[in-house]
Amino acid sequence: MDARAMLLVLAAYTRARLRARHLSSRERLVRYQDRQVRRLVDYAATHFPYYRAFAHQDLAALPVIDKTILVGNFQNFNRFGIDTDAVREVLSEGRERIGEAVVGQSTGTSGNRGYYVITDAERFVWLGTLLAKALPDALWRRHRVALALPGLSDLYRSATSGSRTSLAFFDLAQGVDAWADRLVQFTPDTIVAPPKVLRLLAERGQLTARRIFSGAEVLDPLDRAVIEQATGVRVREIYMATEGLFGVGCAHGTLHLAEDVVHFEWRQDPTWQGLAEPAVTDFTRRAQAMIRYRMNDLIELSDEPCACGSIYQPVLRIAGRADDLLLIAAPSGEIRTVTPDVVRNAIIDADPSIDDYRVVQTAPAELTVHLDAGVSETVAAKVRAALAARLGAMGLVPEVIVRRGITVPFDRKLRRVMRQFRAG
Repeated sequence: MDARAMLLVLAAYTRARLRARHLSSRERLVRYQDRQVRRLVDYAATHFPYYRAFAHQDLAALPVIDKTILVGNFQNFNRFGIDTDAVREVLSEGRERIGEAVVGQSTGTSGNRGYYVITDAERFVWLGTLLAKALPDALWRRHRVALALPGLSDLYRSATSGSRTSLAFFDLAQGVDAWADRLVQFTPDTIVAPPKVLRLLAERGQLTARRIFSGAEVLDPLDRAVIEQATGVRVREIYMATEGLFGVGCAHGTLHLAEDVVHFEWRQDPTWQGLAEPAVTDFTRRAQAMIRYRMNDLIELSDEPCACGSIYQPVLRIAGRADDLLLIAAPSGEIRTVTPDVVRNAIIDADPSIDDYRVVQTAPAELTVHLDAGVSETVAAKVRAALAARLGAMGLVPEVIVRRGITVPFDRKLRRVMRQFRAG
């Protein structure tokens, strides 16, 4: 890492630690966010064509956007005027830079890719902020951190030396087997990886880090149990996406939203059973606007303060994607919403031997459940009965098909419950 990059990381790290100390109440946090958001909105009106009509407006006056709007008007959301065709062309050539901008794309889990524009400085600010929240003692203790995350660029790979924290990067696209031995040889004390990777390493006895962070995917309770039982280490979550860093788990295991860098607004629906969908405003971004961007995630917030003392909003769980809410037809033809945890709990409660599954809704009244190849017909029958009972109590009687055989995708995000048809 060159001197400038080190200074950017260190500065971001220091600012994040100072914010954690000085934003000692929700009132102080709200005032701080208000100042940052006002600056961002003023900047957006002069640097992003999409927001030129919103000069001197409050945040609430700006439109809520989603991936479709962002991708469809991409050149108007970044200060370089880069459009999606230019991003695709550069990435297809194996490059990631257009002038001074770094460009990238999401994994396309939802069926369509998102794109981003960012600068070197913003990437290192991201890294410094993440380290401050995950490793608050990194200034005076040495750490060896392994990152196995999708879409890691050469920019992050350059940050492998020159500080007390040594970073090593492992490419998920190559498959775990391509670098598992190298990971063991690196002897990390901290690892950040998707839960499916952590679970595989734990089952192989190759996960020896003292701090384990799950990121890039929803942490399923099944995976958490396997990892923690195999390692004796509490799994902490990092909530992040192509759109930014949104939360980091504390030493007590509670996921806290990164409210010192992102402003959250919440949309709720009575059918979501207490879950909420965030719209995020990242006030650290200046290369590309990320303002009132509706994430496709369903989150259950906690009303209880965390024992760690942080005033940042604690999260009970990230339930999954709004796209994966099951929309099941009742006998009357009425479509009813079923959250993923309803079917998940029915399946894992059906028999203690079940340690993995997939649920795919392919039709209004049909669910296909995939279980391990070795699962007996007795267990399969228990799963069908458990789902019939749980959904029947909601007035739903879908056909439940059980199939054997599960493949873990290491080239894309794992989704254990998903809907593959569009209602209406």
